[in-house]
Parts: sequence; structure tokens; C-alpha cells
Amino acid sequence: MATDILVPTLGESVSEATIGRWFKKPGDTVEADEPLVELETDKVTLEVNAPAAGELGEILVKDGETVEPGALLGSIVEASGGAKAAAPKTTAPKPAETTSQAPAESKSTGAEEASSAAYGNHGEGAAVAPRDAGDNGPAVAKMARETGIDPAGLNGSGKDGRVTKGDMLEAKAKGPAAPAPAPAREAKPTAPRAPSKPDDAAREERVRMTKLRQTIARRLKDAQDTAAMLTTFNDVDMSAVMAMRSQYKDIFEKKHGTKLGFMGFFTKAVIGALKDVPAVNAEIDGQDLVYKNYYHIGIAVGTDKGLVVPVVRDADDLSIAGIEKKIAGFGKKARDGKLSIEEMQGGTFTITNGGIYGSLMSTPILNAPQSGILGMHRIEERPVVRNGKIEARPMMYLALSYDHRIVDGKEAVTFLVRVKEALEDPARLVLDL
Repeated sequence: MATDILVPTLGESVSEATIGRWFKKPGDTVEADEPLVELETDKVTLEVNAPAAGELGEILVKDGETVEPGALLGSIVEASGGAKAAAPKTTAPKPAETTSQAPAESKSTGAEEASSAAYGNHGEGAAVAPRDAGDNGPAVAKMARETGIDPAGLNGSGKDGRVTKGDMLEAKAKGPAAPAPAPAREAKPTAPRAPSKPDDAAREERVRMTKLRQTIARRLKDAQDTAAMLTTFNDVDMSAVMAMRSQYKDIFEKKHGTKLGFMGFFTKAVIGALKDVPAVNAEIDGQDLVYKNYYHIGIAVGTDKGLVVPVVRDADDLSIAGIEKKIAGFGKKARDGKLSIEEMQGGTFTITNGGIYGSLMSTPILNAPQSGILGMHRIEERPVVRNGKIEARPMMYLALSYDHRIVDGKEAVTFLVRVKEALEDPARLVLDL
């Protein structure tokens, strides 16, 4: 009896993953809960473990292909040690070879290419004609009656091209509308670049975008295309926060075991502003506005693989020390590649700090479906007027990008002013003012 290997639920707003690599080959012995395959999403890399012990049977989705939650990846069969163990090695490549050829014959690229490979018409180019339900066994015939899926339209992976129960489960998982989304994602492909001059071309290096980078690029573009995104700016005098940090950083680290940075202050300031301007902590769901009376703050963290956004849940219930500990823990996990999907779910607002890379000003892109994101930037001494005198003060530009469909300009400006006021008088953060 075969046990299906399925793509797990990937988490909120994560609709697909890319096969990073398989750790086993068909016919290899596997133990229950042993890692079988690595999946990459636009948020995190995760492993799918074996649901049962036995031998890895057929692999239905190859490295680099795109899958959706619930999709069938392969199966585990009972260990036999004989000819049966070798059978998956000879039968499994048939659908895999067909799917891998499909993108090469078309001119699709990127995520569309992977999606068509994983969910395209497996019957096209198949060497063996599919059988009807009667030729493929009672289990297939029963599923055909229950699901309405015609086995004749499937490329069977069983002996002599027979459609197996696994083939039917895969077809059921992907659904009749599965192939449609791929072209939509590439509705506006980038125009091909003009060819370089021969002397220049010899000095160029062309590198294929990873599936993870393609997914990140598509999601960022989708956010721009969906939201009525606008950015408003302000600056903040960081003198008071820097003085407080300088005064207490050693005592703070000794007591709490973590460094006192700026993110704790900014997170507390943002929460106060969100309470005053709830529209920035809301999102659009169809015809409804969903106002969230909780504060899960996403903190953007740069890694070698791209930007990830772990979430400090119920940050309003935490002290500055508690927030700093959470952020420090997330930073270590992000660098080690150990962030889980659960730790990046459910954010209501995001803070991103381009200042650590030296950015003076930027317009951050929304982390959909959120309606606001705050961009921090580098602290720079600039001349400002205080009490009629020109003084050099450590200043930082703040940028709030927001969805103008739900947040009005007045609300956006008010939000940013509240953040500025709290940071310039950090006693407000302690007194909850």
C-alpha cells in the first residue's frame, strides 16, 4: 500500500513553493519523519518529512518545479527489496521526462515555466497511450465516478501506462483550474533587452534567476499592481533616543541579556500610532475592511537568500526588552535559515530598516495584504533650527508607504507625526502617552 507525500499547508498568503532538492532517490529506504524534500517559498525554506517508513516510490515533481499546498509530490511504498523496489525507478521518469520537456518546447519563462511543468498537460508527448477507467483498476474507476476526473486525460505512471490511484489523487489536488494562474502571473512580461555589442557581451555574465527570487519579484510587483500605494515622509530628531540608549545600554544588556537597539523604540512608537490611526492596521478583504485590534509587527530581516519578515506577535503586550529579545532571536534564526512559516505569518504592519545599509531615503513596498509599512533610514547629523538657533542634530528620515484605498492622506500624515512625537520624547513610550 502506498502512502502519499503531499505539500503541507504553507502558511498565510503563501500560495506556492519551489522544489529545492530531493534528499532521496526512488527505491531508497526511508524512515518515518525523515526529511525527504526541501521546499522554498518566498518567505522560508522548509523540509517535508516522510509520512511513513518504507521505500521512496515515484517522484512526481522534480527539482526546480513549482507546487501548491496539497499537491502530490510522490509516494512511499512498502519495502520489498526485490523487483518491486526497482519498479519506481523505471516507471517514475515517464511523467517527469514529459513535464521537464514541456517548458523547453514552449517559450514561457520563470515561474510560469515551473508551474506549467508541474501542472501542465502530462498527456502531451507521452510515449504510452492512457487507459480508460476500466483498464486501470476498480480504485481508479471509483475515484473517476466520485470526482468526475476522466482517467483518459491523464498520463498514467503505472505499468504499461496505467493510471494509478496516485495519478488520480494528484489530478484531484491540482484541480481543473490549476493551469490557468501561470499565464496570469506573467501577463506583462519584461520586454527583451537589446543585444549587447560583441565586445560588451564577452564581458557579461548571465545568471538564471532562482525560483525564490522570481517569486519575490512577482509578489512585490503584485503588491504595486493591487494597492493604490503612496508614500509620505517626515524626519525625526533621534537625540533623545540616542541619549537614553547611551545611558542605559550597558545596564540593559547586563539585566536582559540582549543589546538595546533602536527597533524596540520604533516598534513601541508604531504601536501607539496604530492605536491612534486604526486604518493603518487594517486590510481590505473583498468589499470589507478588516480592522485588527491586535498588533503583530513584522520586522524585515535581510538574508543571503533574500528579505524575510518574521513577526513579533502581540507586540503591544511586550516591553522594549521583550521586543529586543524577540528581534535578536529572529535575526539569528534568519541567518541560520531556521525561521519557520509560523514565525512569519499574520503580520498586521511591517517595519524595514534600510539605514543599516546606509540608505538615506526610500519608498518601501507594501507587504501585502497589509496597508502600511514604515521605512527607517540612516541617522545623519544635519543642521536644524531649535529655538531660533541652527544646531547639528542626529536626524533620520521616516517613510510610510500605505494603501490609499483604505488609508487617507490625513491619516497617513497623522500616523507618521505620532511616531515622530514618541521618538523625540521617548518618555511617552514608557508612560503609554
